Amino acid sequence: MTIAAWTDEAGQSAASSDFSLILGGPTYQLLRGAHLAGDALQLLHRRIIVLVILTWAPLLLLSVTEGHAWGRGFGLPFVRDVELHVRLLIALPLLVAAELVVHKRMRSVVGQFYERRLVPAETREHFDAAVASALRLRNSIVAELLLMAFVYVVGVGFIWRTQGALEGTSWYGVSTNGMWQPSRAGWWFGAVSLPFFQFLLLRWYFRLFIWARFLWQVSRLGLSYQPMHPDRCGGIGFLGAISYAFAPVLVAQGSLLAGNFANQIFYAGAKLPDFKMEAIGLVAVMVFAVLGPLLVFAFPLADARRKGMREYGTLAQRYVREFDEKWVRGGAAPDEPFVGSGDIQSLADLGNSFEVVKGMRLVPFSTQAILQLAAATLAPVVPLALTMISLEELLTRVFKIVF
Repeated sequence: MTIAAWTDEAGQSAASSDFSLILGGPTYQLLRGAHLAGDALQLLHRRIIVLVILTWAPLLLLSVTEGHAWGRGFGLPFVRDVELHVRLLIALPLLVAAELVVHKRMRSVVGQFYERRLVPAETREHFDAAVASALRLRNSIVAELLLMAFVYVVGVGFIWRTQGALEGTSWYGVSTNGMWQPSRAGWWFGAVSLPFFQFLLLRWYFRLFIWARFLWQVSRLGLSYQPMHPDRCGGIGFLGAISYAFAPVLVAQGSLLAGNFANQIFYAGAKLPDFKMEAIGLVAVMVFAVLGPLLVFAFPLADARRKGMREYGTLAQRYVREFDEKWVRGGAAPDEPFVGSGDIQSLADLGNSFEVVKGMRLVPFSTQAILQLAAATLAPVVPLALTMISLEELLTRVFKIVF
């Protein structure tokens, strides 16, 4: 029976190959209505250009009209605000582009569970319910309204006004007698640009929550793991591969951190080593946010490995005993040649199969995945090393190490 026939027999529709954390919710419908996105997230370049024009261009124009773009007499002009430009010209496009990347990599995840026969017939209804629950949460209007409310009340109203902005005079406002007085550019930034960006970022955290919740529900269904599967993960290794799709989100988050560090270094007298703990903390949190949900499969995979070692150990014992009786104890027929017999090769193959079961991982990702995602998060911070050492000296040291 072919895979297609089997999935049809299981009653699956074409929708099982279109699971997506992205294609839903009021914001997605708004973008479609504004012709900034197609049914499969087409028009990426148009979407990025329009969003940059909406969030960054007005700040430039207002700063120019107010004389705060590159003028003197105040601490931070618009053109020198590294954190702002990184946020709206690098991190924002990355968050938008990540939607297309994650959508393409994740759309077949449900189909993979069925094509690999991981879902037993008796739990198929519960699996479909978990899929439907994830999609309902993705489409929730209430969830996006709560995210927007959180952005304006906490993100803008508290964090940015009291902690996010640099002290002193800047293009977005000035603090006088303990009172914050925003400029016109500051009003646009606080009312439009910053909330919009924070909403995009929080929506990504919400999607990671939906993904984690879905994986947790699936892990409790008693999947049919295959200890002999060459992915060394019982057949669910494809879940670890999907995690790489979130790399643009991690790079965007790292860019935000790098921009904040840059402003503190250039305008507040800080040094890069001062932010060592912040960098380590961000890497740990972001890598855990992506790979942590997969830890829910640790106990089921451990049970599958123990069961596999017991079953294949019994099979190996039976084969080894018969091999010993045949070739060591003289049980082989007198006219059966030993040289060229397939029994030895079968014995070796059985040993290799047992090693595959024994080497089965308890999580569907590798140490390499951890290192690569950590590197993606930290990569935007690396150029700030040039604030401590010149480019020429850095290249000289690298040259000496390599050669």
